[in-house]
Amino acid sequence: MSASGTPRLALFALGLLSLIWGYNWVVMKQVIQYVDPFDFSAIRAALGAATLFLVLVLLRRPMRVGAVRQVVLLGLLQTAAFTALIQWALVAGGAGKTAVLVYTMPFWVIPMAWWALGERVRGLQWASIAIAGGGLVLVLQPWAMGGSGFSNLLAVVAGITWAASAVLAKRMRQNHAFDLLALTAWQMLFGALALCVVALLHPSRPIDPTPYFFGALVFNAVFATGLAWLLWLYVLQRLSAGMAGLSALGIPLIGALAGWIELGELPNTVELAGMALIVGALAMMSMWQLLQTRRLGG
Repeated sequence: MSASGTPRLALFALGLLSLIWGYNWVVMKQVIQYVDPFDFSAIRAALGAATLFLVLVLLRRPMRVGAVRQVVLLGLLQTAAFTALIQWALVAGGAGKTAVLVYTMPFWVIPMAWWALGERVRGLQWASIAIAGGGLVLVLQPWAMGGSGFSNLLAVVAGITWAASAVLAKRMRQNHAFDLLALTAWQMLFGALALCVVALLHPSRPIDPTPYFFGALVFNAVFATGLAWLLWLYVLQRLSAGMAGLSALGIPLIGALAGWIELGELPNTVELAGMALIVGALAMMSMWQLLQTRRLGG
């Protein structure tokens, strides 16, 4: 990266990416009025995989991928389990609250990477984990578990599943050379197939084919999958990994704000304090990663 600063277009792409993935929490919450959560998870994953393979064809990127068994496992974790869990959590959980709980993922990655990859926990990572843990307790409020307690648990498990898939993907890329877009497309395809099996076996109500249902599918397949992954690849090429990681801060903030504005989801004082602690810990970790990246880069 040049000393003149980060490219404006890449920062715009990062902001647009955060907006798409952040607002999608409201879309995913709203659409379950018209479709069973497992049915929607299967359909969106299948359309998302088809969109990514179309992008591969249009960009003339390689489609072959090695380590098929590991890619299948990644698909089961990163697409099947993660997508099903967040959609299930949104049945009773708020869009913004669920987004914040799921985005505790970076804090689960740290101990997993320590154990599986030998990556030491350093500096502000310890403090950010402690602050996020305190925020998680305030959001979950185990002393006063209400009707959304199960949804909160599903959201946290989704974050843990996502963290496990991130560690697996990192280990895979240490041992094999993967094209990121091809890897994403194949793991999404395998995950979509697993979700289709779950949707077929799980009793569900008929789909209500409203304009919002079809609009949500288009948004998830075209924007939240195809366009978003192109934006992510562009950001990774133009910005440092530390700067790109700041998207993890913007997405749950946008999700919470959109849930408040569009759905009237206003957390109570304790929940709000917990969400603020989690977002603050994400900011601390993102800034630490950014400083580390700049230090290593000279």
